[in-house]
Amino acid sequence: MLLSKSVDKIHHERKDLEVIKSSQRGRPKKPELQPRLRVLLSGEIALGPGKAELLGYIAETGSISEAASRIGMSYMRAWTLVQTMNACFREPLVVAARGGKKRGGASVTPSGRKALELYRRMEEQSSTAVQATWTQLRALLKA
Repeated sequence: MLLSKSVDKIHHERKDLEVIKSSQRGRPKKPELQPRLRVLLSGEIALGPGKAELLGYIAETGSISEAASRIGMSYMRAWTLVQTMNACFREPLVVAARGGKKRGGASVTPSGRKALELYRRMEEQSSTAVQATWTQLRALLKA
C-alpha cells in the first residue's frame, strides 16, 4: 500500500535528519539534494514537508498527540496544522474525535490518504526531474 510506503519513507528521512553541531560544520559531507515542495492556497501552505510528515504519523498512530510527539512538535502546533490542511482541501484530510475517558483519536480520511500519496509522488518526480542538473551542480561542490 502506498501509504505505508510513504510512512516508511517519512521514518527513514526523519532518522537521516540531524542537528548539525558547531564542531561538525567544518567537516566535508556527502552532498545531497532535498527538494521541498509546498502546495500554496491563498497564501497558506496547504501541504508541505512538515504537514506531510504529520499526516503520515497520524495515519500510523491514530492520534494527533502521538504524531506530534514523534515529530517533536507541540500538540497545539500539530492541531493548527491539521486545521489549516482541512481548511485548504475540499474534504477534510484528518477527522478527530474528542478525548476524555475513552481517549479521542484521529484518522486520516480517504482524501487525506490520496493527498499524501500524490504529494509523495510529486516529491519523487521532482527528484527524478532534476537529476541531470543536480549531477552537474554536485560536481562543482567541494565534497
